[in-house]
Amino acid sequence: MLANDKGVNHGVAPVTYGQGDRPPRGDYATAREDYTCEQNWSAYTPAEHDLYRRLYERQASQLDGLACDEFIDAVRHLGAPDRIPRFDELSESLYQRTKWEVVAVPGLIPEEAFFSLLARRKFPVTGWLRKPEEFDYIVEPDVFHDLFGHVPLLFNPVFADYMQAYGAGGMKASRLDACELLARLYWYTVEFGLIHTPKGIRAYGAGILSSAGELRYSVRSPEPSRVGFDLQRMMRSRYKIDTYQATYFVIESFQQLFDATAPDFTPIYQAVRQKEEIEAGAVLPGEKLYSADSGTN
Repeated sequence: MLANDKGVNHGVAPVTYGQGDRPPRGDYATAREDYTCEQNWSAYTPAEHDLYRRLYERQASQLDGLACDEFIDAVRHLGAPDRIPRFDELSESLYQRTKWEVVAVPGLIPEEAFFSLLARRKFPVTGWLRKPEEFDYIVEPDVFHDLFGHVPLLFNPVFADYMQAYGAGGMKASRLDACELLARLYWYTVEFGLIHTPKGIRAYGAGILSSAGELRYSVRSPEPSRVGFDLQRMMRSRYKIDTYQATYFVIESFQQLFDATAPDFTPIYQAVRQKEEIEAGAVLPGEKLYSADSGTN
């Protein structure tokens, strides 16, 4: 994550990913030094609440047979879909179950701020909502993506612990100049992860679950590669940011995901750096592949 040079109040600067001409969204002047801010729920308009409702209903209608049961069971905790949830109310419910909280941020935040919040069991959620013309696709994560895609699985104790462990690992990765390698792990698990279940392949990644088209594509399409979970393989693999993924990685359980964060990553980073990067969509000899789900339960 690259922060712009021009600062705002409290020394907090807007943040962008990569290169682009469009300035970052969000009011960074209201952010604290850790990039958290107040949600300002009263500022949402009736039209925005209605847009959130339509986004929610569209995605919820697609979950059956495509999303993992853990997500389907937990999404109800977001509350009534007819309005954008109040973060403080959602945090009360979440904290009772897994000791996590939801905190508002103005938009994208620096890596170290993000890792620090996760390590303290605080999940940053963007305060603003996309425009109506972005109903089908948005470049940056908004309040709908963060809430609908990420928060439900934080009600799952094992996945919640994985997210905290990831945050703690990120703090160390920053000191080891290994953030890019850890970002690939996040991308291929938290954002675009698949899980093998007794019912078939199902999605658990937030980027998939909040997408209008990628949910069905990731589970049912014969086009992408679905590769068995392999930590070093994921850290070596490039990914797509402007199209559906060419490769998805499949876990067998959330416990497998949590266990993968337990070892010291220092020697793993060293081993990965000794090997070539892998292009998105590539299939290596001998690796475990999963077929697209047939759509039958």
